[in-house]
Amino acid sequence: MTMISSLETSRRHAEVLRNLRALGPTLRERALANERAGRHSDQTIADLDAAGAFAIASPAEFGGDELSVRQQLDIVMEVAKWDGSCGWTVWVAASTNWIPAGMGPKVVEEVYSQKWVGPRVAGSSHFPASKGRARKVEGGWVISGGPWTFGSDALWAPYTNLGCIAEEGGGKYLVGAQVPRDQLRFLDDWKVAGMKATGSVSLELNEAELFVPEHRAIDFRDVTGRKLDSGLAGSLWQVPTLGWAFSLMSGMSVGIAEGALERFLDRSEGRPIRGTTYKNQLEAPLTHLLLAEVHSKIKAAKLIAMANAEETDRLGQLAADGTPAEPAYMQKFSARVLVETAYAAKWCAEAIEILQRNSGSTAIMESEPIQRAWRDARVITLHGALNLEALSENYGRLMAGMQPHNFAGITTLDRFSPAAKQAALVDNHVH
Repeated sequence: MTMISSLETSRRHAEVLRNLRALGPTLRERALANERAGRHSDQTIADLDAAGAFAIASPAEFGGDELSVRQQLDIVMEVAKWDGSCGWTVWVAASTNWIPAGMGPKVVEEVYSQKWVGPRVAGSSHFPASKGRARKVEGGWVISGGPWTFGSDALWAPYTNLGCIAEEGGGKYLVGAQVPRDQLRFLDDWKVAGMKATGSVSLELNEAELFVPEHRAIDFRDVTGRKLDSGLAGSLWQVPTLGWAFSLMSGMSVGIAEGALERFLDRSEGRPIRGTTYKNQLEAPLTHLLLAEVHSKIKAAKLIAMANAEETDRLGQLAADGTPAEPAYMQKFSARVLVETAYAAKWCAEAIEILQRNSGSTAIMESEPIQRAWRDARVITLHGALNLEALSENYGRLMAGMQPHNFAGITTLDRFSPAAKQAALVDNHVH
């Protein structure tokens, strides 16, 4: 059993932040070329790795830094400030470590024991619309179908977890299959409006069917329900997964917006405002008004991200101490994190739009970071898990004393509610 001291994590947290601040201007300088390539360069991945960005959420037992969620948030914000696509890649690399950890010690050892440059973790198509299929056979599973879409980090990870639909006893459920990269084919289909360098391509199997050993293919309800012991000692492995993933996602939006604001202030010095007599945009009252609005939107999003990360850490420590929070609280917290992340993404995108609109026609140039931030921030608001209206209804239902919608997928909220589980069992029995 390996534990890492708070002093050591604080030291490492500060060191990684220093490394990333030094690397940041280079990330921004490379951003356009990486966008045009549709993926990060190998050098960018290697530099992020050398800075420590990909070890922040790896287990201490295998030499990882295992920072708290709150500390990871700082890292994601710093990277995203310089390049949104790099922020996305680091966010995915950090916030999906719960997937291999939830699959048991054998998968944990396979993922983390080898030397590797780049993200350790990737996932694809963990939603009910997955085109992947899985059937149980002796000693494991056979998976087929695809392609698996939105494979963020799959280009650089040793394994990708593929969502596959299994059918047994008249019911369908999700199986997560951990597949080595040499058994996958990557499609050149990441042609998108923003986050262009993330290389979040679709994946196919090299063959029509693939046998996956039993330890690498798990009923995903067992992963989200933490039914398998990971063998990892730290409280990070007990934190609520939605709190982990989505508080960091809010930080990604914040980082992009903070970077855009810094860039706006730099380029506005001495710039005249067309249609007025102002010779210096920074001296104009209309600039002061918009800056206050931009600040307030970004600050509100940042405070939300920080509070949710801190609460995620607190809940993980409670669980590690053997006194977990009540299911009803966990359900409401998870619903709240989701809707607040959607609002944080919205506010940051709106803040950047204000900056973009007041940056003049030169801000549409490919070389201008503000237009890239504008596109990247909007892509976050379109993430499949951030349907603002649906998330608002679900949280509003909980506030009103009702249960949220019962839906399939990794963001489902019903798994926290014993009452909802019992109702579902009764309903299935009746029908």
